[in-house]
Amino acid sequence: MTRGRSGATDGGTAEDSCAASPATGVSAPADARTEIKDFLTTRRAKVTPPMVGLPVVAGNRRVPGLRREEVAMLAGVSVDYYTRLERGHAGGASEEVLDALASALLLDDAERQHLFDLARSVSSTGRTRRRSRTSGAALRPGVQWLLDSMAVPALVADSLSTYVASNLMARALYSPMFLDPAPEAADQGVNMARFVFLDPRSRDFFPNWDSGAEDLVAMLRLAAGAGPADARLTALIGELSTRSREFSRLWARHDVRYVCRGEKVIRHPVVGELHLAFEPMPLTTAPGMRMTVYAVEPGSPSQDALRLLASWAATESAPAAEDSPAAPSSCT
Repeated sequence: MTRGRSGATDGGTAEDSCAASPATGVSAPADARTEIKDFLTTRRAKVTPPMVGLPVVAGNRRVPGLRREEVAMLAGVSVDYYTRLERGHAGGASEEVLDALASALLLDDAERQHLFDLARSVSSTGRTRRRSRTSGAALRPGVQWLLDSMAVPALVADSLSTYVASNLMARALYSPMFLDPAPEAADQGVNMARFVFLDPRSRDFFPNWDSGAEDLVAMLRLAAGAGPADARLTALIGELSTRSREFSRLWARHDVRYVCRGEKVIRHPVVGELHLAFEPMPLTTAPGMRMTVYAVEPGSPSQDALRLLASWAATESAPAAEDSPAAPSSCT
């Protein structure tokens, strides 16, 4: 799985979001104070003194990364105040303090956004436990028409990586999920996370499974910060953490990530290996959802494979991704 721009990978698990406790457990997204504590602790452990221009004093350090007092100094706050923040009491933190903290911990854009989301979720301003923007969102009929007009694979996913609309080529491309789902997933909708972590075929389907799985979990973590009261997300995380040790391990890392573009490699059971470029685009008429379109390099073996896929798709007549027609909208 090669890395594309903005952290994208070809693992086939992470292209649908771009602005994302061990075996038992994964903490529920609603437990925001614990989320803040774990997030800040894991970010602090990743930053060493030389990375932020601090001298390394002789002697043993009892922490792998920065000490609390070092983070407090870099952020311009007292040690006591930072300690309170790291214990999850971040509801009253100002944007200036959060910005300073993000800079001290060398957070990237996705991590910074996640920190702000977590702080907002425990605030007393009335926005605590806000509902996910994707809950109940409906697609306009024109979205499906647009997908069907494309000659390349294209589909729409929500922040949980559940596919809510697709065209014939996309359903053929992801045939193990759409045409031949695992029995336990057949009635739950087409969800990339369930396929990657619960279906053993995913490791053959995605040759570079590991890095794609990391990206997918990081984006679900980002979604959990943005929608801590999303019951669907809470249920999905609980299901995956209970049934997949690998998911639990990755979830406990508290990594978050944007994935905006990149290359995907798929080992298709019918047409063989394809190298595809992908571009996710947010849908302004359905907040939280993104359309992803795939393409191949002209004249490449992947173009030949894509043509073969189109012929196979026409004969298979892959079923539609959605179970019901998209709801109409007055938005133009």
